[in-house]
Parts: sequence; C-alpha cells; structure tokens
Amino acid sequence: MPNRWLCLLLLPACISAVTLDCKHIRIDKKDFDLSALGGPKTIHQQRWLPPSISNTTFTIDLCNPLKKLKGIDSKEQCPSGTRVCGIEERYNPIDGVKEVTEVRPIAGEFSTSHGRAMDPEVTRLKESSNADQEGLRIELRGGKFPETRQGDLQKAIIELHCDAELTGNEGFEDDEAAVDVAGYGSMSKRAKDDKDDEDEDEPELPDLDKGKSLQFVSYKNEKDDVGVLRLTWKTKYACENAEKAPAKEPGNKSSGWGFFTWFFVVSFLLIAAYIIFGSWLNYTRYGARGMDLIPHSDMIRDLPYIAKEWVGGVADRMKSGGSRGGYSAV
Repeated sequence: MPNRWLCLLLLPACISAVTLDCKHIRIDKKDFDLSALGGPKTIHQQRWLPPSISNTTFTIDLCNPLKKLKGIDSKEQCPSGTRVCGIEERYNPIDGVKEVTEVRPIAGEFSTSHGRAMDPEVTRLKESSNADQEGLRIELRGGKFPETRQGDLQKAIIELHCDAELTGNEGFEDDEAAVDVAGYGSMSKRAKDDKDDEDEDEPELPDLDKGKSLQFVSYKNEKDDVGVLRLTWKTKYACENAEKAPAKEPGNKSSGWGFFTWFFVVSFLLIAAYIIFGSWLNYTRYGARGMDLIPHSDMIRDLPYIAKEWVGGVADRMKSGGSRGGYSAV
C-alpha cells in the first residue's frame, strides 16, 4: 500500500519529466528557449492521385497539445493530447467534392488513453550527422495509425536550423489549417477536358507553404515500419547564442485578463455571495419575505433620499462659494 501511494505522489513528476518544456531546454550545458515557436503551425504535402488531388495538412504545436476546432466533427480531428496531427483531404476537381479520408495522430501524449508516451528526445545537430549545422533535432513519438493492433507506430522528427534572420513564425500570419477549395478551382476545367486522356500530365499544384520558415521534407514508413514525418524549421531560437524568446511575439494580442478585470469580477462574486448568504440567513432565522430578505434593505430603500440630500448639499456649497464665510459687514 505505501508503494502505491508513493507512485501516485510521483506520477505528476514523472509525467512532467517526459514533457517537452519549450521554455527550458538544456542540452550539453547550453540553454534554448523555443516558447516563441508555440502555437499551431501547418504545413502541407500534396499529391496528384487522378482524378483527385490529395492534400495532407500536418499541424504541429511544439509547446502544447493541439486544441479541438469548433464546428468540425471530432472524427475529422486528432484525439486530445496530440502535438503533431496529419489530416488527409482529397479534392476532385471534376465534381468539386472534397472529403477527409485519413486522420493520423503522429505524435503526442497518449499515456492515459492508449498507454503511449510522447517520449521527446532533443539533441544538438552538431552532435548528429549534420556536424556543420547549428541547431536542434527534436523527436516526438506516441502516435499510431491506424489505431489497431496491426497499426504502424508514428513519430515526428523536426530539425530546427539556426538562422539569425528568422524568428520561425514567418509565413503563418494568415495561415489556415484547412485547404481552400478555391485554390484548386482553376484545375476543374482542365480536369474535365483531359479526363479521357491517358497521357495526362500532372497538374501544377498551388504552393500552400510559400514563405514559411517551417517546411515539409518527407513522410513515409522507415525502419521497423514506423511512419516518420520529417520537417525543417529555420529560426534564430535554435542558435546557441540566441537571445531569450519574448513572452509574446510582436502583434499578438494578450489573451489574459488585466488586474482591473479580475478586481471587478472578484468584487462582483463577493457581493453576490454576501447577498445570497444574507438573504438565506434572514429567511431561515427571521422568516423575512420580499425586500426584507436582502441584507441592509432599510439602507437600500433610503439610498435615493441619501443621494438626493448629498447632491443638494453639494449644490448649496457651490452656490455659497463666493461669500465671505457667512459674516455680514458691520
């Protein structure tokens, strides 16, 4: 029994030990702060699968689990705890139909649901095969697709390359997780005209990731049939002499409440609690009814008269402000 309680007490520490803390990453006595890269970022893999166009949107958040999107069926989203998610959509330019065909949780913390941990591993690129490249290599695990006994394990490998000129958030200002069907609309006429042509050339797909610091490299099964997503990310925060990442990127609005907002909220709750408790006390102890239930109801009734007298007194003082103290001349 004591061992069981000890395990329960140590469980939060064990969980936090295997969670990637973006703000405090220490490798080989060098500190990195990647908190400025937090938040969902999307990157795409597009393929021409006649007569359809396949687009897999990979969404990654290094620092926190991805949040569920409102208005979208949960079956078309990765489960809670996912850090890297791949959603494949297929668009048929002939009939204009788009549908979600696969949802792949690639990496995340699924210890409570499926027993698989994210097990993050961070190394310096100088210690790997890229001896001349300064930066970090992050591996995130935990995913499986499909979620069956025969499903393949998944993982993401993100190489963060040092680039003193880039923050790593370039190209995501107006980023959208979903593919805009209109982006493929120009191909509809060509697809209809060439649908009977066996020698049809592969169409030029729109570049959905132009100008982004994060880039797609590959996604395929590698050793032991593990599905591996490889990404590269250029950012100054991967430099070994990088400045400390700001708490918020410029232009981002603060999502927290200010002091005065909290002050008014707490004050309102305290007053409401006082009135409710006082009303209950007056009802149970004195059998009060109506306005008599409210604490200090007599004072509340007199408030209009008190305010009127106070305003009248102030007005009288202002009118008599030009007199000489109330003394008359002799």
